[in-house]
Amino acid sequence: MRCWLFKSEPSCFSFQDLLACPHATEHWDGVRNFQARNFLRDAIKIGDRVLFYHSSVPEPAIVGICTVTREGYPDHTALDPSNEHFDPKATAERPIWYMVDVRADLPLPRPVPLAVIRAHPLLATMPLLNRSRLSIQPVTEQQYQILAQLGGLS
Repeated sequence: MRCWLFKSEPSCFSFQDLLACPHATEHWDGVRNFQARNFLRDAIKIGDRVLFYHSSVPEPAIVGICTVTREGYPDHTALDPSNEHFDPKATAERPIWYMVDVRADLPLPRPVPLAVIRAHPLLATMPLLNRSRLSIQPVTEQQYQILAQLGGLS
């Protein structure tokens, strides 16, 4: 089992939106970066834990905990010309983009703001703090435990 950080802009899809989905589960679509795609396609597995991070807001923060419920499969939004994530190079026979399904497990009792993450010396090597724009990032078990504790989970 691995740990991940998934970024989303709350104006597009928030943790509250995920909680409101049937069974609090939804596919994580629209990723259009090859490194993040490779994580979705090859590395992320059922049961992996996910930190849900709200980005592009005045105070970016980790706001919830999720679990991966379905491993990587072709992102159907790439095939839909009416979808903002459409990719004319993708086909059903040769998909380019992938997604996974995630289930919202619980909101953090205390969101963990980016400023708090930056201030913690054991989190200094996180991709999030090293100018990574990736929307899907690996997190070590130690980092996950620290962040969960900072968020009010024991």
